[in-house]
Order: sequence, then structure tokens, then C-alpha cells
Amino acid sequence: MKIKDVIQAIESFAPLQYQESYDNAGLLFGNPGWELTNALLTLDATEAVIDEALARNCNLVIAHHPIVFGGLKKITGSNYVERVAIKAIKHDVAVYAAHTNLDNVRNGVCAMMAGRLDLQQCRVLVPKKDLLKKLYTFVPHADAEKVRSALFAAGAGNIGNYDECSFNAEGSGTFKAGAGTNPYVGEQGQRHTEPETRLEVIFPANLEGAVIQALLASHPYEEVAYDIIRLDNAYQQAGSGLIGALPAPMEETAFLQLVKQQFNTGCVRYTPLRGKPVKKVALCGGAGSFLLKKAMAAGADAYISADFKYHEFFDAENQLIIADIGHFESEQFTVDLFYNILTEKFRNFAPLKSTIHTNPVNYL
Repeated sequence: MKIKDVIQAIESFAPLQYQESYDNAGLLFGNPGWELTNALLTLDATEAVIDEALARNCNLVIAHHPIVFGGLKKITGSNYVERVAIKAIKHDVAVYAAHTNLDNVRNGVCAMMAGRLDLQQCRVLVPKKDLLKKLYTFVPHADAEKVRSALFAAGAGNIGNYDECSFNAEGSGTFKAGAGTNPYVGEQGQRHTEPETRLEVIFPANLEGAVIQALLASHPYEEVAYDIIRLDNAYQQAGSGLIGALPAPMEETAFLQLVKQQFNTGCVRYTPLRGKPVKKVALCGGAGSFLLKKAMAAGADAYISADFKYHEFFDAENQLIIADIGHFESEQFTVDLFYNILTEKFRNFAPLKSTIHTNPVNYL
């Protein structure tokens, strides 16, 4: 197996198109064509993790946080980022990061958090835009079902919890086959009118290549007429944060104790209690203060995230409880997520979980 095979598996689950504009997810060091010895899974690609990869014969480190976030103007070893770069490149260790793309996918980092609390009926808190496209094509009536099924198989036609969604309208198409053609219907040099079905399907933009390939392979015409447009619709399967419901309402202090236990955190920083039960819970892995207003608008009783500043705690306005559990603690189960993605894709592959505790924050 090559490194690119592992990358493809991760990006099929969390496409790079899902990452935020400021992010730097993807292959940071190394060659995707290298033969894979093994992969080491971690939250942070620190120097100690690179050393562990070498000791355990892994030439690929898969991290959640990109070790190179901004541009590197020089690599002299003056800081830990440059030292990681030097060591990884010197020893042919590839480093790959899946960051906000893994945060934004519906079953990603936030879903791992939600699973710790057994949240039910979860949905994306702020669905992401610019991720959907629509295909229009025109097919002879007799071939419409074949093309439709091929598009569905390629991943088109999913809307929320529904799949195989399409719109179909009957009409007439005209064309005149030129010299050197082999028309499916009609004759060369003669205008032909064919009863056709106009077929419309929505699909995630990252699947465009597969959708077009399915269309061309299943369509009977030599020249396939189709249009693709980008939609402004929010994509309900990708975006920031998650919101769901506890199996049963909980008293606030008991809820916070549960959060502390399930996320194994040294401390939970929280806003004043409201004297109301907690039922609806919003959450976001990592620094999530930017979603506080969205959690409030969605009617959450509590919002679990990390990295809130002092004054941001006032912004809760006693409408919900902010539970700041720490950055590392909110994302620690990402390693398990990587493991699940890869072992489900490759049944005979056993990636290794790093034994290095990379959290730079300690509690007294």
C-alpha cells in the first residue's frame, strides 16, 4: 500500500474542500507515492511523535493539527515547527494533517464528542455553504433510469436524510449529427427530434469527477449535453459544530460532572448555573467561542467547547451554560476517529496510535 492510498481514504471521509480558508490540511511533508511501512496516529505531530514514528517503523504520521499552519520562510531549527520539518524530511517521514475538514464533516470530530454523551438526533449547528452543485442533463426516455441509477451510485441525489432524489421533466431535444459521427438516434446531416427526460440531481462538489464519469459512462449519446451549477444552499452534512439532545434531562451540576468524567479533563470552566435542567447540548471541538451565538439561537442549554477568553464567558447572558473543557480534551478522540476510518477501509491494515501525550496544558 502506498501513502496516497491512506490519504485517499481519509479525504473520502473528510474532503479537503471542507476545510476553512485559513487552514493547511493535507500532506505537509513527504511523497504520496512512497510505499507505506505503517502509519502513526496523533493529535499533534511533535518532535517526540516523529521520534516515535521512527522507533515504530512508521513512515507516515497522521495528525489532526497541521504542524505547518502559516508559511515557513526559513527552516533552521530555531523552533519546534522547524525542527519537526527537518527531522521528518531527513528521515523520509511523511506528515499528513486532517484538521478543519475533519471538524466540519458530519461524522467527524464533533460526532466523537457527541458519542461520549450519547447525544441523540444530532445535526450540524452551522451548515457550510458552497459545497453543493447541481447537474442538469438530457436523456432519451428509455435510458433515463439507467443514467439516474448511475448518478445515484456515484453519490448524487442525497438531500438530508433522503437519497436517490432527482427531478425529471419530459420534453424534446433536437440535434443534427455531423460528418464522422455515429449517432445513437437519427441520421447524419438530418435534424432529429428526440423525446428526452431532463434529469436534475444535487451532489457534493467534491464528488464532481465521479458524477461526471458516471454520467458519461451510462449515457447513450456520443456527445452528452449537461450543465453544472454551484448552489448557495447550505450543506446539512458538513459545517461547524453539532447539536443534539441528551437521552434524558440532567441537573446542571450532574451534567458538568458527567462532562468532566467523559472527557477526562483536569478542569471544566463554566458559566453560572441557571437552575434549569440540561437537555439540548451544542458542542464544537477545539476553539469554539465563535459558535456561541449560534448555540444560543439554536436553543442549547449547554455549549461544550474550548479556549474561551474571560470576557467571552459574559456573552452567555445566562441563556446557556458554557463548559470549556480544554482544547486537547475536546479533540482527544480524533485519534480513534482516524483509526476507525482506516480500519474500516482497509481490513488488513493496523495503524498505530501514538503513546505520546501531546497536550501542552497541565492542571495543578
